[in-house]
Amino acid sequence: MALVIRMRQQGVTGRRNFRIVLADERSPRDGKYIERLGWYDPAGKDDKEFRLDMGRVAHWVGVGASISEAVTALVRRSAPDFLKELRQKKVVAVAKRRAKRKDRVKQTPPLPKS
Repeated sequence: MALVIRMRQQGVTGRRNFRIVLADERSPRDGKYIERLGWYDPAGKDDKEFRLDMGRVAHWVGVGASISEAVTALVRRSAPDFLKELRQKKVVAVAKRRAKRKDRVKQTPPLPKS
């Protein structure tokens, strides 16, 4: 089951607001979700009309959930350091995989010539 942190539409036509939820990527946009992580009101007076539980977002990302583009923009506004750390972790993981692959190639004996 692939998990994604995304927005779920709420409200009436012309006055939309969104819940930020953790859901299975196969479920419909406004369908079932596993956990509510925050909310966002695009028609709010201030630019900061949203709330995210960054502790839970960090937990679910650590477990393997991905973040949608829209929620990434909100996370960037509220906690830009979180995204920097996430990118750094990915870079380190890729470097480890490359090093491991290099070691594996060096350890394999050459094929006999026929």
